[in-house]
Amino acid sequence: MCGLSAFVSSRPDPGPLDATFREAFAAALATLHHRGPDDTQIEYGDGFAFGFKRLAIIDREHSVQPLHYGDRWTVVFNGEIYNYRELRAELIREHNAAFATEGDSEVLAAAFHYWGEAALPRLRGMFAFVAYDHRTGTLHAARDAFGIKPLYMLETADGLYLGSERKALDPFAAPAGAALETESLAHYLTFQFVPDPMTLHRHIRRLPPGHRIIWTPGGGVRMHRWFRPSLRPLRVQPEAAYQAIQDALTASVRKHMHAEVPVGTFLSSGVDSSAIAALAAREKPDLHAFTAGFAAQGYSEIEIAQDTADQLGIRLTPTVVTDEDVLTHLPRIVQLLDDPVADPSLIPLFFLAQTASRFVTVVLSGEGSDELFGGYTIYREPLSLDRVDRLPPGMKRGLKHLAEVLPEGVKGRSFLERGTTPIEQRYYGNARIFDPDEKARVMRFTSQPHTAITAHLYAETADVDHVASMQYVDLHTWLPGDILVKADRMSMAHSLELRVPFLDQQVYAAAAGLPTDLKLPPGVTTTKHALREAMKGIVPESVRSAKKLGFPTPTRLWLRGPIGDWVDHLLSTSQAGDLLDLEYVRGLLAEHRAGGADRSRKVWTVAMFCLWHAIAVEKSIVVDSPLPSRVVPAQRHEPGLFQIAG
Repeated sequence: MCGLSAFVSSRPDPGPLDATFREAFAAALATLHHRGPDDTQIEYGDGFAFGFKRLAIIDREHSVQPLHYGDRWTVVFNGEIYNYRELRAELIREHNAAFATEGDSEVLAAAFHYWGEAALPRLRGMFAFVAYDHRTGTLHAARDAFGIKPLYMLETADGLYLGSERKALDPFAAPAGAALETESLAHYLTFQFVPDPMTLHRHIRRLPPGHRIIWTPGGGVRMHRWFRPSLRPLRVQPEAAYQAIQDALTASVRKHMHAEVPVGTFLSSGVDSSAIAALAAREKPDLHAFTAGFAAQGYSEIEIAQDTADQLGIRLTPTVVTDEDVLTHLPRIVQLLDDPVADPSLIPLFFLAQTASRFVTVVLSGEGSDELFGGYTIYREPLSLDRVDRLPPGMKRGLKHLAEVLPEGVKGRSFLERGTTPIEQRYYGNARIFDPDEKARVMRFTSQPHTAITAHLYAETADVDHVASMQYVDLHTWLPGDILVKADRMSMAHSLELRVPFLDQQVYAAAAGLPTDLKLPPGVTTTKHALREAMKGIVPESVRSAKKLGFPTPTRLWLRGPIGDWVDHLLSTSQAGDLLDLEYVRGLLAEHRAGGADRSRKVWTVAMFCLWHAIAVEKSIVVDSPLPSRVVPAQRHEPGLFQIAG
């Protein structure tokens, strides 16, 4: 797990890169130090530059990057290839490939050398890499199937820049304020994150999951998709399906445990992390687990996690997050994200990773399970609405009109509204913050509807049931845009490698064909039924049958206390008022604080954008410490805005 940066010049006959560029490139790479503090390497050549910040996990004494394979390739690679030893043996057997190291980086380079793009589906792991072909002057880059590892791109008149985080590209792009992409902001207000491939900077893009690019001199960037996850329900024997899940996840955890550094696991109250912990403990009986909770009553999973750890016989270290912790570290958290993500659960994840990094260098975590196995309660909605959905079109139109004229709050109105609304308009992701009417009220600009992001996903799943379609939408939006962004950024903030065994080729294959009645059987109140059945005898029964909680965050309570005071001040002093009606949002906050309707998610989403805007555009909040310890008022700015002090 590391941080990479790369540049290739678009000039026909590039010479050596000058001292000014080298200084800027080195400074940009330094912004990724948290991703790889063990080693820093930069290589400059005629018309190209590669930088690498290494977190040494495998073959720690060697496998230095940028890595050269023969006289043809220079490679920088962020991630882990869990089947690299099998691939290495295959490359030796088939091609008599030579290796100078014992790590996975050289295996990836050799696989790409001999197999080209056909190597990508054979890589079992998480990765973002850049490979430069010195013979042709061609640059190749690719991102893993699910988007576990990030890769950003910036194409300018000078050439192509790539980096693990956007902050490594910002120095070479137009200022954030001048290049702020309002379309991205509009989608952020819907989804609580900026969906791939967009960022809030109109010139910087993310390489989408399962995609690769080829850059050629004079030809620019060509993008290709090499993997598209799909969920196609099949007729399967339940017991065979459960066994396939158990076998695949067991093998995946075993692969993910391989490292030359201490490995631990995250543990919450749910079946996902408990399954990972239970299987990992079989490989490592002295496994160390980590959990987090809040001081606020009712917002902690520590007690349940401790009971699970006791039953599994593993050590658990808890972290309690206070309101003061949130105020102190929130600017740093937002700065780490590059673009705002309004998911409050990334806050406990930040502190959880901070604690874990004091004991281990690698942790396993349960991301991806909900999207693959049907873990969100909202996935039950099509089942409850089925009787309305099956009605003739004319009857549905009549019921829709009835719902429109019924007074707000009348029992059955919401059911009729949802049941008579096509799923393409009704469901646009796991997080749905502002609906179209509300968004139009908040924004001071026009934009495309959310269907610009989701319409093609529904078109691609027209032949499957609505539950599978919803999972498909989340696999392509929520998972890479929210879940995996916060996992990567919050762990790497503390130089901690986070691995996700559920997002493995074999686990995916075991989940992809599950019919809906095995994921969400009628009459069963829990979700992920097939996974829970597969974990019989492995996960404690108290957890296996419990409802999903995740990391609950007290956002509603925060906004009614000192954090709410801070948010109100942030909204009142923000210079983002030309983009959003912040007085309207302050009204929502006032209503929430007075005990009215719960407006916490909407207010929090706008507040996180305003915090990002203050850091990235206004520069009124300064984050200048790699590991913040306290927040103090910024002396040269309005009181109440904060900067991080070391």
